[in-house]
Amino acid sequence: MAKKGNRIQVILECTEQKTTDVPGMSRYITTKNRKNTTARLELKKFNPYLRKVTVHKEIK
Repeated sequence: MAKKGNRIQVILECTEQKTTDVPGMSRYITTKNRKNTTARLELKKFNPYLRKVTVHKEIK
């Protein structure tokens, strides 16, 4: 049975790739504590399509 708590799964999507014509979309799945972090996450992650580190923001 799954644990019940404040941690939820969130999807991070690249913001810089939307402005380019490069096909594909860089996404990462991570968890966050809903109680401590109420705002949307914004992390720097590696984008394999652009081959550089870009800003990824939480979607949904």
